[in-house]
Amino acid sequence: MEIITKFRDSDKTGYVMSLPYILYFLLFVGFPLFFSFILIFHKWNIVTPMEWIGLRNFVRLFSDIQFFQSIKNTLIFLVVHIPLQIVIALMLALVLNEKIKFRGFFRAIYFLPVIVSGVVITILWQQLYAYETGLLNLLLVKMGFSKIPWINDPKYAMTSIAIMATWKNVGLYVVLFLVGLQGIPGYLYEAADIDGAKPYQKFYFITLPSLNNTMLLVIILSTIGGFSLFIEPFVMTGGGPMNSTLSAMLYIYNQAFFFGHMGYSATLGFFFAFIILIVILLQKKFIEQK
Repeated sequence: MEIITKFRDSDKTGYVMSLPYILYFLLFVGFPLFFSFILIFHKWNIVTPMEWIGLRNFVRLFSDIQFFQSIKNTLIFLVVHIPLQIVIALMLALVLNEKIKFRGFFRAIYFLPVIVSGVVITILWQQLYAYETGLLNLLLVKMGFSKIPWINDPKYAMTSIAIMATWKNVGLYVVLFLVGLQGIPGYLYEAADIDGAKPYQKFYFITLPSLNNTMLLVIILSTIGGFSLFIEPFVMTGGGPMNSTLSAMLYIYNQAFFFGHMGYSATLGFFFAFIILIVILLQKKFIEQK
């Protein structure tokens, strides 16, 4: 017992307790990052030895039209996905924040898709989007409308993926907005009622400003998630039709594991991470000025 007590009182206790995480970080985060950085300056296909090529991967990057097309596709996805997700999540959170019947049940139902495998969700929606036999087109025909080539036409494909991704992830942001709504002091709404404020005025002048920090968190998480778009186009469309759903992450993956360009893929990954950082910093600055 005396030895255990001395160990607990020792200044080294904290270091010993944190050692498993430090080892985990070094092995699964630190080393891969360092090795990826080394790969930037090499040509390597896993099978043959690495070959030093200097900055040639960067030269190739800035002349790679398809990579920049994949970034454009990802940005199109974000433009559709983020506003749609924020609006739907906030509306659902406002409803679920009220005292309605089966509120706990609805909260669980909306969050359920978040914990379901992304591959399973994608296959499910692939069946829903099927041109001839998909439920969505069957309903459109029943209502007298024409079928829509949801994932077969470059015009609709990325928007269709954005709708599916919103359905899958909206539950997480509903929870975040609920936490934000429940943190707003009730006396603000009571004072507004006394002054005769209308519902839309209370929403605009009390609810939205009070959710500023939550909104920032939701936008940043949505942006990171959107830039990480991979499973949906990989499983559902393979990046087609005509590369219209080829996301940046899918392109980086193809370069590494389909073409065997590990060094070039690492270069694309670091460059793409830099773009994500710039976008998030700009978003943060813009929202904080509001």
